[in-house]
Amino acid sequence: MARADAFFNLYAHGFVRVAVATPAVRIADPAANAEASARLMRAAARAKAIVCVFPELGLSAYTCEDLFHQQALVAASERALAALLDRTRALPVAAFVGLPVQVDGLLYNCAALLCRGELLGVVPKTYLPNYREFYELRQFTPGEVARAREVELAGRRAPFGTDLLFRLREQPKLVLFAEICEDLWVPAPPSSFAALAGATVIANLSASNVLIGKHEYRRALAANQSARAIAAYLYSAAGAGESTTDLAWDGHAMVHENGTLLAESARFAATPQLTVADVDLDRLYADRMRQNSFGQSARRHAAEVARFRTVEFSLPLPRDRVPLSRPIARLPYVPDDPASRDARCEEVYRIQVAGLAQRMRATGTRRLVIGVSGGLDSTQALLVCARAMDELKLPRANILAYTMPGFATTTRTRSSAWQLMRAVGASAEEIDIRPSCLQMLKDLRHPFARGRKVYDVTFENVQAGERTSHLFRLANQHGALVVGTGDLSELALGWCTYGVGDQMAHYSVNASVPKTLVRHLIAWVARSGGFDRAVAKALERVLATDISPELVPGRRGGQPAQRTEAILGPYELHDFFLYCTLRFGYSPSKTAFLAAHAWRGKYGLAEIRRWLRVFLERFFRTSQFKRSALPNAPKVGSGGSLSPRGDWRAPSDANAEVWLADLRRVPRGD
Repeated sequence: MARADAFFNLYAHGFVRVAVATPAVRIADPAANAEASARLMRAAARAKAIVCVFPELGLSAYTCEDLFHQQALVAASERALAALLDRTRALPVAAFVGLPVQVDGLLYNCAALLCRGELLGVVPKTYLPNYREFYELRQFTPGEVARAREVELAGRRAPFGTDLLFRLREQPKLVLFAEICEDLWVPAPPSSFAALAGATVIANLSASNVLIGKHEYRRALAANQSARAIAAYLYSAAGAGESTTDLAWDGHAMVHENGTLLAESARFAATPQLTVADVDLDRLYADRMRQNSFGQSARRHAAEVARFRTVEFSLPLPRDRVPLSRPIARLPYVPDDPASRDARCEEVYRIQVAGLAQRMRATGTRRLVIGVSGGLDSTQALLVCARAMDELKLPRANILAYTMPGFATTTRTRSSAWQLMRAVGASAEEIDIRPSCLQMLKDLRHPFARGRKVYDVTFENVQAGERTSHLFRLANQHGALVVGTGDLSELALGWCTYGVGDQMAHYSVNASVPKTLVRHLIAWVARSGGFDRAVAKALERVLATDISPELVPGRRGGQPAQRTEAILGPYELHDFFLYCTLRFGYSPSKTAFLAAHAWRGKYGLAEIRRWLRVFLERFFRTSQFKRSALPNAPKVGSGGSLSPRGDWRAPSDANAEVWLADLRRVPRGD
């Protein structure tokens, strides 16, 4: 197998493919139902899924009612299970199927887990509904009544009980648990305790008839349980073929992962369906590690957790190329859906404004000082300042906005800064920093002061530092706060001047907002009607300008000569890398795998690998000391903040070798 094929295999990166099946059943015909289940299991195997979940009592059909008291049906269901075990012996799939099982003279509604001809375990239903349309206590016994811990069934002996977990040897993070329909609807579902005991993928074999709006409530239940349990939740409900004497069935199947809907079947389908999704086990593990209350809850419920038994089983994982089937957002900080994106922008904007307004109230400050370059970050910060003044019923003229052209400032950005400051209503001034910068360069005996075109880091940082020095002294003079403009992406890459430069402020408003979101925030403000047309026009001009620090001289006018993304790489990739690193702690190889999937058609694996190396070296090796001294700033989202008081606390003198070593696992070609 080629190295690239191994790399582009989702199973090599902590994913597992799962399926929820909705067969068309025949009432009280277990042989036919077993054959229908076998067909769907074969389809799951062809789709490279290794887990498949069928509906409640799917081998007999759920709506048999008092037919369950007939020995012929119970025995036929057992024979059907034996036949299904034999027919699927060669399939690399673990499947939960439902059937009635008689144990010690009592009848249980059960989920049986079968895999490659083995019966791994049998789980009885814990809670039996006995209200409205369902009267299962008439036919079945609750699982907690059972005293047997093993059962003889279908010619096999297998563990039996509500306390069974099933762990895959080839992927130990895959730990299965089954509950049945009503078990989800109670205040404390069995899967809650199973998750605390280590279950990561929960199956629900359900019947669940359809009523007006019930599918929405059912979807919310499954989503919320997957979020509370920090697990994947695989739900499959009865559909075509069930009796419609008094009820109807929609065959609703869905897969959730920690509250997110990954896949969902079509409802009311007349033909069998197989719904497939890729579950990220690494994400579940990462979220459980970070949410300390999950572990605390396990300790609080130690008695319930301790009762679970773990059954280990083996299943060969696909080894060839298996690309992801789930969508991966290119811009994880920016929703794809326009309505959701606008809602996100409004929420972020309100958080920024609320943070700054509260800081002004707390300090009694009535004025703000801000440097405006005509670029994205200072534009968004200025908009926040304006709205904060509105919230505090203060005049916008209390915003002391300064544009400070240096050796590389273009006429485009300078005029954009003036246009924006005037349109917002700030008190606008211009300070030419070139004379003071030149004096410092002379004091440093820098070659530029002697007429040589040497544009090194010192040359750049003299300008950045001079701007910030002016802003702080202006704040002293006017009793104001300096508002920082730098964003999350720049902080991640260390693309800021430490201490005396744009890394420092009295209060920062963009520090947890990534560059890709800043652009959308400005566009949203331009469309939202919160400012007049003059502001919107100025914002449109800013959005059309290339990202640049404008510290290295080039041609005059038009676009800046110095382009940040030509030096660092595309911000859209760096924001993707940052989200994977900060939100989930993914390895570089997994991050590259996800990026290659998300950005196929625009960036190849070789380019992703190149810029990921830049990200890793800058993020882990060279930039932490800047983040360890960040000013206060509001956190805006779960994608993270790099504040040393919040989401990211790291030593300034660490190295990046373990991340770079993992990056070497990524093939150099596509």
